This record gives sequence, structure tokens and C-alpha cells, in this order.
Amino acid sequence: MTVIAWDGETLAADKRACIGSLLATTTKIFRVRDCLVGYSGDACFGEEVLAWFRAGEDPATFPACQRDKDDYAVLLVIRPNGKVQRYERTPHPISFDNRRHATGSGRDFAMAAMHLGFNAARAVQVASDLACDCGDGVDTLRLDAEEVF
Repeated sequence: MTVIAWDGETLAADKRACIGSLLATTTKIFRVRDCLVGYSGDACFGEEVLAWFRAGEDPATFPACQRDKDDYAVLLVIRPNGKVQRYERTPHPISFDNRRHATGSGRDFAMAAMHLGFNAARAVQVASDLACDCGDGVDTLRLDAEEVF
């Protein structure tokens, strides 16, 4: 019910949320401290693991809901050096060396699009065109961008 793609420079995500048979629009990627983060999976679990990350990633306070083998969210983290990490069911991230990465139900479409040379935003759009549970627009964040308020 999500597609999040990282192309080595930009993190992009669709905006679709499914609440039973009701469709809604939401934001799934954020800038937290000097990292880019996004979650896929049930939004209630995603928001909880995002709050844990915002609070400093203390392993002792890792959300109990994340330990469930069937119901948890993936928190994708792009570190300031571009390192890709995923938090799944433990407070210990899985690190990846790949320049490109995707998560969520549309990940295979997004990875194929990036493999063919598309950037993350276009890869999310391709996935949204092909996966019925992705869509409603694209949000993007660049690792090197300064936020303007």
C-alpha cells in the first residue's frame, strides 16, 4: 500500500493510504535531524516507529508493536552519507550498500523503473500507474537540500 524509492539523491513516496475500502491521501516521507526517513506498512505502526526514530532511536524504547512478525512497518532511513538502512522488527537496522532501494508493495515496479534509468520520483509514478494500492501523487525529499520555512 506504499511505494518509497531512493535513487541515491532523492527519496520519493506515493501519497495513497487505504483505510479498509476508503482511500485517503497522506505523507510518508520526512526529514528527521539530518536523515531522510519514510515508512511503509500500516500507518499506525509507521507513525509509532517514526516517533521512536524522532526521539533518538533508543533500542530500549523500540515500539513493542514492531516485534510482531505479521504486523509491523518498515522504516527506511537514508543517513547523511547516503547509507540506506531499514528498521523492521528490531531496533537494529539492516544496512544496504546499493545506491538504489525501494520498499512497499510497489517496490518491484519502482526498482525496475530505476534500473531502466528513471529517477526516484518517476519510479514512484510508474509504480503508482501499475500497482492498484499506490498513487495519489508523489512527495520528494533530497538529501542535500536545505529546507526553507
